Amino acid sequence: MTRDPADRPAWRRWRPGVLAWALWALAIGGLAAVVWLDRLLRRTGRPELLVLGPKAIPPVLGAVSAATVGAVLASRRPRHPVGWLQLGLGLSLGAAGLAAESVNYALAHPGSLPSASLIVGYVPVTIVTAICCNGLVLLLTPTGTLPSASPGWRWWARLTAATPIAVLLVVTLAPKPGGRLARPVQSPLDLHALGGGLRLAYQAAFAVAIFALVVAAASLVGRFGRARGVERQQLRWVAWAALVVAPLFVVDLAALGLGAFAVAAVAGGACPPVLSGAIGAAILRYRLYDLDRIISRTLGYGLLTVLLGGGYAALVLGLGQLVGQASPLLVAGATLAVAAVFQPARRRIQRAVDRRFDRRRYDAGKTIQQFGARLRQQLDLDGLTRELLGVVEQTMQPTRVSLWLRPQRPSGRAGGDGAVRNAAGTHTSHPGR
Repeated sequence: MTRDPADRPAWRRWRPGVLAWALWALAIGGLAAVVWLDRLLRRTGRPELLVLGPKAIPPVLGAVSAATVGAVLASRRPRHPVGWLQLGLGLSLGAAGLAAESVNYALAHPGSLPSASLIVGYVPVTIVTAICCNGLVLLLTPTGTLPSASPGWRWWARLTAATPIAVLLVVTLAPKPGGRLARPVQSPLDLHALGGGLRLAYQAAFAVAIFALVVAAASLVGRFGRARGVERQQLRWVAWAALVVAPLFVVDLAALGLGAFAVAAVAGGACPPVLSGAIGAAILRYRLYDLDRIISRTLGYGLLTVLLGGGYAALVLGLGQLVGQASPLLVAGATLAVAAVFQPARRRIQRAVDRRFDRRRYDAGKTIQQFGARLRQQLDLDGLTRELLGVVEQTMQPTRVSLWLRPQRPSGRAGGDGAVRNAAGTHTSHPGR
């Protein structure tokens, strides 16, 4: 006999949520400790010891977004593994920064952390764990199960989960280096300070973890092709996030190659929150069917900003060149002109974008507009009733439609319970919302 979860004691029902937010607090506390150690290191006047900088913005934002989304998912869907994996991802990234800062602080203050030479060997484990957690997140999104019941996927998931555990055992059992630290830790991916055998183990672990991440991303593409119904709507959020992240990642790489670290920090830092937010929305099914509207609004206001901003700049700069100076009257006139065309331009651009990216809403708006035009010319009550019910069914797609009309008595006072008028085809099946 199964027991209803609602019959369990309140403290047992709240226990997963308390644990999830406790892990979130641990991850955020680790990041706060990283910032505190970084401030202490800045006072030493040794910039080579600093870990935080423009390049650290993407992992920091990744840790915050993954831990936050993971806490929300784990507290609301405790049986779904993706929430706990997201928490593991956030904790791993936070632990990587904290370990690196601790080692560098020990290098700046000899004797403050006797075990610093041992911590160096464990720093890359955190990144291996983060990559494996990310791969498992993609492998289990959005249903919490593997892409298929094939034994191959089960073995692959077990291999991905076992990789950080295996490398952790190798680091623990490997011979410990003696002596003091010789160089600071610039990145958790730096393996030059490790011995030959330990470095080889880490290289193998990174290869398996990265390959697992690629396979998980490919499985998500295949899952999207086979998905139907609600699962396909969930995966559309992930696909939208991937389309947003792809150009940002290209900009990040190009900016790093050109030395524009500020641009790289902004572009790279935007990627983790977008992916984590999309995964969280897909699993929680939050506003699941509003993706088309979100895309159309984003494109509409983006195009509007570009056009009006470009028009404003052209007016001010172009007329300023003709006049010879940028007078306040010219700037005020350009501002008024942009304000005057804002609403007409917004309506036209949004209508064009809706026609392409939010076709259902566009068709519904056209149907209501046509019905309004016929309503002004419709005199037959039966025809008007059928027309109204048809429009409601077509635009809102309810599970049941009924029209109640209350006739007026000759004295002008409404009487009776009213008449119920049902048109043919008014009871329709809901499309699965």
